[in-house]
Amino acid sequence: MEPHWDDIKIFLAVAREESLSGAGRVLKLDPATVGRRISRLEQALGASLFVKSPQGYTLSAAGERLMAHGETAESAMRAAAEALTGPSDTLSGQIRIGAPDGCANFILPQVCAAISARNPDLDIQIVALPRVINLSRREADMAITVSAPTAGRLLVQKITDYRLHLVASARYLRDNGPVETLADLQHHGMIGYIPDMIFDRELDYLSDLGVERVALASNSVSVQIKMAAEGTALCVAHDFTLPSHPILRKVLTDRISLTRSFYLVRHQGAERSARLTRFAEALCDEVRAEVARLESLT
Repeated sequence: MEPHWDDIKIFLAVAREESLSGAGRVLKLDPATVGRRISRLEQALGASLFVKSPQGYTLSAAGERLMAHGETAESAMRAAAEALTGPSDTLSGQIRIGAPDGCANFILPQVCAAISARNPDLDIQIVALPRVINLSRREADMAITVSAPTAGRLLVQKITDYRLHLVASARYLRDNGPVETLADLQHHGMIGYIPDMIFDRELDYLSDLGVERVALASNSVSVQIKMAAEGTALCVAHDFTLPSHPILRKVLTDRISLTRSFYLVRHQGAERSARLTRFAEALCDEVRAEVARLESLT
């Protein structure tokens, strides 16, 4: 017995939400109906697709194999739907982008506004999270990351490099004295990430500088920048954030200059979607241009 596409859609939802109730909310179906459809699919395939526990539904070995094929079929169905609508000069529908909060707060508002102005029928959603976006659970259609993932069925392309420097407010430097050597850092407080909440090694700036204590910490770049602007301590900041906070000054620029990169990550198979491909191209072009523009102002 061949599985129905509707059952495959339900299977994908349960796999991503890891529960019948979560899948039901996404699909607008009663959880009991979701459970019956999963049982029907398992009977049709002659295999158990999930391991059920009090913590939820996790994929079995058979479920892992079906997941790959299900996502391929899903991408193909979306591409077919787009092909039937015919070519268009503008983009439409909904596209969701995941991004670390520094990029989401200081880069994407301008970028998405520009893309939206050219595509009035397009709905763009920005998911700003201080962690890696889970594309396999469809938290977003694509994500901007600060390192290139090496696992999973993903398309990865580098967008651009960006720079970071040590900064302090003019008031802080006036009240606490200049920072002229690396040794001076021992006498100043530091703002940074909460150590056990650093979700990517590329964000562990202070370890690279030999800083052992973080006097003020947050998992949010925006909060860190605002604390530095309040004149509380030093902070490693993205250059592209500084035009928004002109009170901040770079220090030790001849000794401390960091470079990181943004990457665009999509599902494998997303290249079949002309709509997502066109959006990804526009997103990369706009992000690259906006980073360059903001950095030129510092």
